[in-house]
Amino acid sequence: MDMKLIGITGGVGSGKTEVLSYIKEHCRCRIILADEAAHAVKEPGQPCYDKLVGLLSKEVLTESGQIDRQKMATMIFQDAKLLAGVNAIIHPAVKTYILEEIEKEKNRGVCDAFFVEAALLIEEKYDEILDELWYIFTREDVRRERLKKSRNYSDKKITQILNSQLPEEEFRHHCQKVIDNSGLLSHTQEQLRKALTDSEIPVND
Repeated sequence: MDMKLIGITGGVGSGKTEVLSYIKEHCRCRIILADEAAHAVKEPGQPCYDKLVGLLSKEVLTESGQIDRQKMATMIFQDAKLLAGVNAIIHPAVKTYILEEIEKEKNRGVCDAFFVEAALLIEEKYDEILDELWYIFTREDVRRERLKKSRNYSDKKITQILNSQLPEEEFRHHCQKVIDNSGLLSHTQEQLRKALTDSEIPVND
């Protein structure tokens, strides 16, 4: 059986981490978080490093020569052109990195599925390289509550973040499966088990 390639997406606070935790526990799979891949491609010697230093100057580096995430975030936060430049460097490199990892797992032949988690799966056209996209839907009031608790965000900051993300209709339009993670964890797990089974991914008890 071919290894299934599944994308997991959803807005901030939708609970993608607990969804992935269940998946990891119940099937033979590899999971890549796009955020972690983005950090990997920024390391010295990696594809994005020289380009980013060229764009942002050596001001962005720590004393040890690493790219300082906080400094980079501060530099691009108020400069839309710089942000676009950074994204144009990082996003294609992340996709290449993920494709290489998929190939490695196919060659190893031990995984039934490969999951990619990213907030921008739809915007970055990951549907072109993955078999299915799954949308983790969570009601806005639940997401707001989670973000206040876990990240201590203010209502104003939460509203800004929510407004910057794709509307629910877009997620639903592009994703083949929708998991409602607004209620009990057991209800989410039931839906995940069905989604895995429907996608012919063996589930362990």
